[in-house]
This record gives sequence, C-alpha cells and structure tokens, in this order.
Amino acid sequence: MTFVIRAANADDLQHLYEMAKRTGGGFTNLPPDRKALTAKLERGAQAFARTEDTLGDDLFVFVLENTATGEVRGTCQVFSAVGLKWPFYSYRIGALTQHSEELGRTFRADILNLSTDLEGASEVGGLFLHPGERAGGLGLLIARSRYLFIRNHRARFADRCLAELRGVIDEAGGSPFWDGVAGRFFGMNFQDADEFNAKHGNQFIADLMPKHPVYIAMLSEAARAVIGVPHPSGRAAMRMLEEEGFAWENYIDIFDGGPTMTVRTDQIRSIREAKDDTVTAIDAGLGDHLALDPGGAALLGVEPGMTITHVARG
Repeated sequence: MTFVIRAANADDLQHLYEMAKRTGGGFTNLPPDRKALTAKLERGAQAFARTEDTLGDDLFVFVLENTATGEVRGTCQVFSAVGLKWPFYSYRIGALTQHSEELGRTFRADILNLSTDLEGASEVGGLFLHPGERAGGLGLLIARSRYLFIRNHRARFADRCLAELRGVIDEAGGSPFWDGVAGRFFGMNFQDADEFNAKHGNQFIADLMPKHPVYIAMLSEAARAVIGVPHPSGRAAMRMLEEEGFAWENYIDIFDGGPTMTVRTDQIRSIREAKDDTVTAIDAGLGDHLALDPGGAALLGVEPGMTITHVARG
C-alpha cells in the first residue's frame, strides 16, 4: 500500500467524522461534530490559501490518504499560534514551601496555578490514525510531516511549540481529573464540557474557572493519580514527542490533566536534521545518489532537478 499526506479539503469531512467517532472522547481537536469539523476544514483552506509569510491565526489540517483506495486513514493538525483569539489556559504545577519554627517542620505543598504562559506558541495536535493502520510507521510519518511543514514555512510559526496529550479517561468516558477539580465549578460532566469546548472554544473556562491556586493535596486520590499522565493510547505519541525533543515542564490540560509537552521550535529533531537536496534521478534501483522510486515520484509530482526536503527515519 502507498500513502500520501496532503492538505485536507471539504471532501474529507465524512472521513474525518468517522475517525472522530473512534477517538473515545477527550480528543478536543477532532470532535465528532460535522459542524465543528466543517469549520476546521474551512479555516484550514483559508490558512493554505494565505500567501503572507507571517505569523497569523492559522490552522493547517492534513490527512493521510491510501492512494490505492482513496480512503483517508489518518489526520493531524498544526496551529500556528494558540491564544490569539481567546486565552489558552493550562494548569502549571508549582510548589509552596512553608516552615514552622514551633513544630520544627518544613511543609511543601504542590499547587495547580491557572496559567496562560503558553499563549502564542505553535501547537501540533489532532493526530489520529485509524486503528487498522497502526503499524508500519504511519504514525511516525504523520507526526514528522508536521515538523517538515513548519520548517519549510518557518516564518509562519512561533519560536516555541507545544503538544497536548489526552489525559486519562475512565471506562464510562469520564475524567477523574475533571471530576476532582473543574467539574465542581461548572455544573456539567466531562463529556459535556469537552464537547462544548470542541465546538465553541474555552472562553467559558475564563468565565467560570476559579482563579485561585488549587492545592493538589486537597484533591481526591483518583484526581491526583492522573495528573500529568497520558491516556494509555497516547503513550506511544508521548515517546515520539520526547524523541523529537519535547519535554514535560509541569503544564497540564485544564480538562483532563494530561501532560502538555513543549520545545523550542528550532530544536525539534526533525527540523534540525532535515535537509534540502536536489533530486538527481527517478530510479527504481535507488542508488547512492538522491533518487526517488518512480511510483513515489509520480504521486508527489517530483521530477529530476526539483529540490525536496527530507529527514532520516532513524
């Protein structure tokens, strides 16, 4: 089978909707809602059509297509800068140390602080691969394609990049973190809040979320246990992010407590190691020179003399 990654278009709506229904909830960037997905595709079309080589409020949506069947089997997204339209909230885990002379003891309390520290950063997200394709390195292909796109359009992205990993969701589709923290202030369960956020954005968080620090020790054991822990299906994604240079610096998602990974954009491995070279041949034998096999070259529209960006797999 041969796959290509391309810009998503309006004809991909049903494919994206079918994949969105498979995410299992908590996947904000891929909501199972046709209206929200249509808005994403429209915004993506505007981003690809914009010719100014400047940082803006862009969203780029990509899909992985099986060229033999025409089926879309995966997707990913890149946001040029978060927090330009409405605040981008995270919880930052901090600490407060206090000492009592009378008791002769020092106490250290871990605290959740509502933060907009990450506003203005670029975001890679929305990566989903159809369960039937989760082998053969396709997830890695989708993930790294985003970084090559950022590299080749560097002026349209920020100097810092983030990736939010979905947190732990229980078998009933709820979030222990949400139930232990935010759910107490919003009068809605996690599924309703997650759906509302996917459709309308998170301004309601700014309206209702308490601005005071939250002492982690006061949370339920179930909520404490999932802070900074990725959903089981996201562990491989976390490893891929770490291999690219992303690190967890104590930022977590305000909905499900999943880790938010960050990195300096120019330090992303695929961006640092990518090269631009001229294709010298279309060669089925693939010799030592930079050559592409005829089938791949035809799908990509590449001919000898063209310059391509490439990065080693390992």
